[in-house]
Amino acid sequence: MELRELAMQAASIAQDAGKHALNDQITPKDLGALDIGSRDYSRGLDVDHRLAQFIYNRLTYVDGFQGRWEDRPEHGAPGSRYWCIGGIDGVINYSRNMAEWAVTISLFEFNEHGSAQPIIGIVHVPALALTYLAARGQGAIRIRRTPLGEKREKIMPSTTTKLDGSVVAFGMSFKPEDAQQALDVVYRLAGRPADIKRIGPASLDLCKVADGTYDAYFEPHLHQWDVPAMSAGAVVIWEAQGKLCDWAGGTIYWRQENDIVASNGLVYDELRPYLLDELARMEHEDA
Repeated sequence: MELRELAMQAASIAQDAGKHALNDQITPKDLGALDIGSRDYSRGLDVDHRLAQFIYNRLTYVDGFQGRWEDRPEHGAPGSRYWCIGGIDGVINYSRNMAEWAVTISLFEFNEHGSAQPIIGIVHVPALALTYLAARGQGAIRIRRTPLGEKREKIMPSTTTKLDGSVVAFGMSFKPEDAQQALDVVYRLAGRPADIKRIGPASLDLCKVADGTYDAYFEPHLHQWDVPAMSAGAVVIWEAQGKLCDWAGGTIYWRQENDIVASNGLVYDELRPYLLDELARMEHEDA
């Protein structure tokens, strides 16, 4: 099956899964879900396991693959593929009945160097009736519901060339040290972009850079549990011809935790010094 067709079928599965997750958000079956004040978000949500299992079960009827991302070998045969499915991306938004949360699917393939890289990315936002999908070499598209029906459109990043007057988004986890790093950068950036936004989740923020809503997005620490969301958004960014790297300008590695910055490629050079300054500050504190 061609990658584009495979991506479309995976997107359809994500949309079906999203209906179940949205229904659970609107009408929770567990009264404990209403007690959000003391929730440990690091443990995810009860819906996460059901969501992932539903998606994996459906994917088995779509195309042959070698297994799940979490069960991948250290070194896979070239061409072997593994689906990567996470839980809800944006658990706090979901728990607080906000619309900005996503269901994500990505497909990793081992290359001739024994490195697994994402080649398909799906980011579906059920509450906004919005789906982003991309496949290697096929470009990236956005599917959205309008009063006239479903609309599919190719996406590309903005053409903003300067940090001054741009729109920049940032992310941070619930961990204090991650939040401090992000807010330090925001403090130093203040006054240059026209707006600095913090909405999330990471997968949707990446897609908003890909479609030109944001000019750049950065986050100081994406954890292993963020790989499903980050990899799905990464394929959308790459196929839309945006730029994605770590804060130092290096490659994203999927077997370790990363700081990341995504941009239209035009404002990156002006944004990068702020990120490098924060990295230097953190290294000095650790010394």
